[in-house]
Amino acid sequence: MMPLQRNKLIVIGGPTASGKTTLAIRLATSLQTEILSADSRQCYQELNIGVAKPSDEELAQAKHHFINSHSIHDEITAGTFMRYGLAALESIFKKSKYAICVGGTGLYINALCHGLDEIPKVDNVVKKQIEENYKEEGLDWLQNQVKKNDPLFYEQADEQNPMRLLRALIFYKSHDESILNYLNKEKEARPFDIEYYAIHMERDLLYERINTRVDQMIEQGLVAEVEGLQKNEKLKALQTVGYKELFAYKNGELSLEQAKHKIKQHTRNYAKRQVTWFKNQGDFTRLTADKIILEVQSTSCR
Repeated sequence: MMPLQRNKLIVIGGPTASGKTTLAIRLATSLQTEILSADSRQCYQELNIGVAKPSDEELAQAKHHFINSHSIHDEITAGTFMRYGLAALESIFKKSKYAICVGGTGLYINALCHGLDEIPKVDNVVKKQIEENYKEEGLDWLQNQVKKNDPLFYEQADEQNPMRLLRALIFYKSHDESILNYLNKEKEARPFDIEYYAIHMERDLLYERINTRVDQMIEQGLVAEVEGLQKNEKLKALQTVGYKELFAYKNGELSLEQAKHKIKQHTRNYAKRQVTWFKNQGDFTRLTADKIILEVQSTSCR
């Protein structure tokens, strides 16, 4: 007697601007299933152009989960995403043998697929002091402190994301060890099979796509989007590439051309770290988008 086929989650990772959304929709349409987004910013209802959120037309082609699901005023963590994602997958698997998870936030993908270890609490005195130092000294100080104290974390971190850097530095100063020691030490079993793919794209082409995307975002009205969010610019959800630089422009600290240049530069830096992260994950097969399609079609027919 043949064993029953288990449900399968197909994970599509890769750097920003590599075409993950288009690929995920193609797969979801082919497999007649739904998509779970593993993007730490596209979940916010108030953010659109600057996070390259799928268009209304794209969202209509396949049902998406964790898109427009939260507000910038909500506190979203990897644990939040893990719980949301597992519930979404349970719902999807009632209708289909397959589900697609797509995104470039590695911590979210790891949490969904492998779980999160319980992390010790930090010292509140240390937390308060570091947060005060950051307010006084700024992002450069924070980056240097993380790089000095926890270089392993810094190598794979988004250096433009103060929320993550603060968490890492506060943890290190509280426990004298890296927070990486408490992430995914033991994988939790999931009641479904998982296939992992990461989109491979030549660096020159990827950087060209990033630069073009930033120009398109400005043309589509990103400056106006940022203007509408300016009263909330201190929120953690807005401490991200594409918004911080334009807040600096609106506050008279940069010209628009300087802000555009920095968005492109910071996005390329982030993409480089994403590529490194996916390369270092042994589970992921790195292929071009077309080859991923062929591979998934091949395995789904078995």
